[in-house]
Amino acid sequence: MSTPYGEDNFHPNPPVHRIAPTEVPDALDKSLFTVEIELTALKIDQPRELPIYRKQFKNDLLLLHSVSNIVKIEKDDGGKKVMDILLLLRHDIKLDLIGMSEELATFLKERPEVELLPYTLEIGYDFWRTDEILGAILPPDRLGEVPSGFTMTGHIAHLNLRDEYLPYKHIIGQIVLDKNPKVRTVVNKLDSIDTVFRTFEMEVLAGEPDFNVEQHESNCRFQFDFSKVYWNSRLHTEHDRLISTFKTGEAVCDVFAGVGPFAVPAGKKNVIVLANDLNQHSYDSMVHNIKLNKVDKTVFPYNLDGRDFIRVSRRELKSLAETQKTLVIPARSRHAKDESGKRKVEIIQIPHRYSHYVMNLPDSAITFLDALRGLHADEDDDDDDAELPYIHVHCFHKSDPNARNDDVHAALRQRIASALRFEIPLSALSFHFVRAVAPTKGMYCVTFLLPKEVAFARDRE
Repeated sequence: MSTPYGEDNFHPNPPVHRIAPTEVPDALDKSLFTVEIELTALKIDQPRELPIYRKQFKNDLLLLHSVSNIVKIEKDDGGKKVMDILLLLRHDIKLDLIGMSEELATFLKERPEVELLPYTLEIGYDFWRTDEILGAILPPDRLGEVPSGFTMTGHIAHLNLRDEYLPYKHIIGQIVLDKNPKVRTVVNKLDSIDTVFRTFEMEVLAGEPDFNVEQHESNCRFQFDFSKVYWNSRLHTEHDRLISTFKTGEAVCDVFAGVGPFAVPAGKKNVIVLANDLNQHSYDSMVHNIKLNKVDKTVFPYNLDGRDFIRVSRRELKSLAETQKTLVIPARSRHAKDESGKRKVEIIQIPHRYSHYVMNLPDSAITFLDALRGLHADEDDDDDDAELPYIHVHCFHKSDPNARNDDVHAALRQRIASALRFEIPLSALSFHFVRAVAPTKGMYCVTFLLPKEVAFARDRE
């Protein structure tokens, strides 16, 4: 690890105190992690010489993260308070000058009045990293993947502990809480994600049972109850990637919008977003986040089943275009003013067609693609200039870790073709790997232009 002066030149190991799964205490005894390290220190008589010595003998100094190599010791000298200043040397330097640089050794021989003193450095629980403490208490057969990682959502650290670590869950939670100042609550996922609302049961392992969080992403603020809605902080790159493809004045249909991670930042770009979520809690949070981020002029929330929303999405956009026609949106910056000193505004014509449909429900979004059949059935399918939307459908796919991309893409194409009831060619699909969910399970975003054969189909159910 690094210090303000360079990389550590010494890093001790914590004491090992293995805890059997059947003997896990209610709380970790932090005193067990106190270690005393015998060092050699250079006594500084004149404080003004301290920066000179630190620069001159920098290669001889102790460099240890979170530990200062300057020690000030106050003592009583005949009723007068005096301060001894010690400069800690590397752990391998001894009082007999062994281990030090030739420059320092020569200096001490020429300056016999400069003292070398023994010093005992005490480091405790606060010094050790999470993985170091867990590595010291877990049995050897559980050291393969020490569970020190977590996902942050607001002030909540979210763990997904494997079964073999569950006996240690509260101690793990306490260590994570202790070692991360921004964490106030540590939770563990108890079951799989609900396929309808994408939520999951969770257990508080340490800290406050407070699930109301504020998350910052894409230059926006999101507030929600983490226990009642779906949020995955690991998807922020994917959110930004898609949002970057939306252009000002375009219309986007966000079918499974959640609390608004696509819709709200897109609205800030003056993209018109009709955003929907079936979960009442997600919908309520999205409405709140729309107001919180001042995008209520560009983002319009709905609380419908995804399939129903797709089927009414064009009607809703047309209604919006006919009733409002244009949007007058003040500049986001208060400093953006016209020549008269008034805040600048942007006038946006509301389009009658969507440019994008976002379908971010990876467990089942593909099964909703059938709702796109006949999306434009009320129009003339002979119009070669008809502007059809891009579909961005997120999905999970299980495959062998060594499977070729071509095989994965072919399998995804087949699933999409079956749902669309149209043999869409592989060349019409664009595949983006989002992240690995498990060793044999990946998350993908497949993008394609809605085929005319689907958009103008007359067999909509």
